[in-house]
Amino acid sequence: MSLNLTDITLTYPDGESRLTALDRVTLNVGEGNLTAVVGPSGSGKSSLLAVAATLIAADAGTVTIDGTETTGMTRAELTDLRRDKIGIVFQQPKLLPSLTSAEQLLVMAKLDGRPPAKARPRAMELLAAVGLADQADRRPHQLSGGQRQRVNIARALMNDPTVLLVDEPTSALDHERGAAIIDLITRLTHQQATATVLVTHDRTHLTAVDQIAEVHDGRLRLPTVRTPA
Repeated sequence: MSLNLTDITLTYPDGESRLTALDRVTLNVGEGNLTAVVGPSGSGKSSLLAVAATLIAADAGTVTIDGTETTGMTRAELTDLRRDKIGIVFQQPKLLPSLTSAEQLLVMAKLDGRPPAKARPRAMELLAAVGLADQADRRPHQLSGGQRQRVNIARALMNDPTVLLVDEPTSALDHERGAAIIDLITRLTHQQATATVLVTHDRTHLTAVDQIAEVHDGRLRLPTVRTPA
């Protein structure tokens, strides 16, 4: 299980010319690996995540997820791929206000064609994994910001994705809660054996990630591999 971006180039219209958002970016993330992508605002981090999520098609290069190259896939095929293989943790949790924590996860299972009764044990397992087993029946307005982000993470893992893509998960949290969220993502990456990409501008919580890749002006510097002390 892995995520491989190879020679990705992405441009956007900019008046009569085009602006290069990603310039021949190559990034390989293996099973159980957490790679942090850092860089200033406007450097290309969000564009990289969108391409990896198959939400935007690159001008050139290939995206391969769990051995499947996405080039040439139809929109329906890409939708199926995202549902089955990719978990996305958005910067803002975007939880459905009328649903409980458990129901937020069960919606994902329903989209995958699994009946709620069969999916509920998995939902409860994931809520326990993120420390919210006792909050399963609470709705978003009854949860703290950090708890809502934990539900967001559990929801992204509900369909057992190969790839986990995380977009600035600590931006709305204080330092202590932000550190706890990064620790949680690190632990779940290893436990669930996902290939995880964490996009962030905050380097203060990255002591436990496996590698750090820096994006500047659309170019990716070679990852810094972290080795255990």
